[in-house]
Amino acid sequence: MSTATSPPGAEAKAIPAPGTLSHRQILTILSGLMLGMFLAALDQTIVSTSIRTIADDLHGLSQQAWATTAYLITSTIATPLYGKLSDLHGRKPYYLAAISIFVAGSVLCTFSTSMTELAAFRAVQGLGAGGLMSLALAIIGDIVPPRERARYQGYMLGTFATSSVAGPLIGGALAGQAHLLGITGWRWVFLVNVPIGIIALFVVAKVLNIPHTRRDHRIDWWGALTISLGVVPLLLVAEQGREWGWDSSRSIACYAIGAVGIIAWIFVERWIGDDALIPMRLFRNGTFSKTSLLSVLIGMGMFGGMLMIPQYLQIVKGASPTKSGLEMLPLMAGMMIASIASGQITAKTGRYKIFPIIGTALMVAAMLLFHFRVQWDTPLWQTMVYMLVFGLGLGGCMQTLVLAVQNAVPPRDMGVATASSTFFRQMGATAGTAIFLSVLFSTVGDKISSAFRSAASTERFQAALHDPAVLRDPANKPVLDMLKHTGNGSSSGVLSDSSFIQHLDPRLAEPFKRGFADSMHTVFLMGAIVVALAFLLMWFIKEVPLRQISGLQARAQVEAEADGTAGAADGEQTP
Repeated sequence: MSTATSPPGAEAKAIPAPGTLSHRQILTILSGLMLGMFLAALDQTIVSTSIRTIADDLHGLSQQAWATTAYLITSTIATPLYGKLSDLHGRKPYYLAAISIFVAGSVLCTFSTSMTELAAFRAVQGLGAGGLMSLALAIIGDIVPPRERARYQGYMLGTFATSSVAGPLIGGALAGQAHLLGITGWRWVFLVNVPIGIIALFVVAKVLNIPHTRRDHRIDWWGALTISLGVVPLLLVAEQGREWGWDSSRSIACYAIGAVGIIAWIFVERWIGDDALIPMRLFRNGTFSKTSLLSVLIGMGMFGGMLMIPQYLQIVKGASPTKSGLEMLPLMAGMMIASIASGQITAKTGRYKIFPIIGTALMVAAMLLFHFRVQWDTPLWQTMVYMLVFGLGLGGCMQTLVLAVQNAVPPRDMGVATASSTFFRQMGATAGTAIFLSVLFSTVGDKISSAFRSAASTERFQAALHDPAVLRDPANKPVLDMLKHTGNGSSSGVLSDSSFIQHLDPRLAEPFKRGFADSMHTVFLMGAIVVALAFLLMWFIKEVPLRQISGLQARAQVEAEADGTAGAADGEQTP
């Protein structure tokens, strides 16, 4: 009888009942999710390594920031949309759509003939990237109970660690090739996404078979429009404010439009109610609202540290982008160790609040160590120890905050809550990147000049100025000319291209390296203050006992109870 009444497509391979997935089924689904996550994570590290080569080839070095800005804007805006739509219609079609859009954008990027075209095509990529990470985390919330999440965190973190190491290596190798199979080397940076994306499409289409009950609700297009109006100008000014001037007319216009957009978005979301892109009722949940603010703060601190450390390794220590990626392995190792350990302990005890508290404390400690102890000539092993501490701190925070949000909201809001967590972290990361880079480049000029004044009185520096070998070397000529005209160092050339520092005589290079290191101290101190605020806020978050059932099981229970209630009501009405 059951066979005769089975709906079309309910073959033996389909999951027989919601929430009854075996370890093997979960790993099968996870294989598809990890390919999508790897795609998004790898792209960011590959492009960041090769963007200078790309910009040089397209004659748009001064416009290179727009390639990142366009990607960031569309991915940030798309993230909550994917979360809401997948809650209504199911995850699979939107995850497949995200991969397809991302691959299409990657193909378009390979045909770029100018930085303007590249920025437009990166925007298409961003539309896909917005769903790759947030939907993967939401699907994991669907199929794995919070208490068991630890068993699978290692696979996800392995994906991130692999992309973090492989990205700089692949990006540096491809960008360094003049031509490969008749195609300009840097264009392979985007083409490499295509085979990975196609494999991900086939795997996800085959294995991502999780039940979903369709919910017919209106789509909150007004919410999407107003949040775009609020977020896009703020992201623009965050990325371009240093170049425009933070108090320029363009920046002020962005502040004003962004403020109006956010206020309009709040009113629209209250009006739309449960169908809203991010329902306002979620903010009445203390865990959700506080964790959203935490995501912003930790996003700022995380990217502040992860941005400054490669800058230090490349500019001050002279590492290539590829080598600096490898030298950051202690940070990745710390993330993996802390995340897996915290996950295992959470699975056994059901307690999780302690880990973000310890994590934020370790991040503050690491940033203060970078602020006080890391100088231009600090041994690399010492810096790596501090990186390990920073990674341990991050590992205690990242997955645990997503877990806390997913555990605190109703199962029907799993997608929108997970996407919101990603959304707020991206907003914090963008603001942090903009603020910290602005502080770095606005202070580095004075720091370099001060370092040159201090060096000028030393015998070592004076010996370099009179050394015939130094005077003959053309690599030293720009700095020697600069010293003749100004009497001390100037950072004007460094702000546009710092690569010449590595070719200078070590005695002439030292003030530049010292100036950069001193300027980074200010940034690390600011990052420590931001993460310290997150540490204090963490104490006020209430620890909600972790559910021992997955999102699918919880939804199935709710639907069964609703059916039972409806059936009882029908029975009462039957004469």
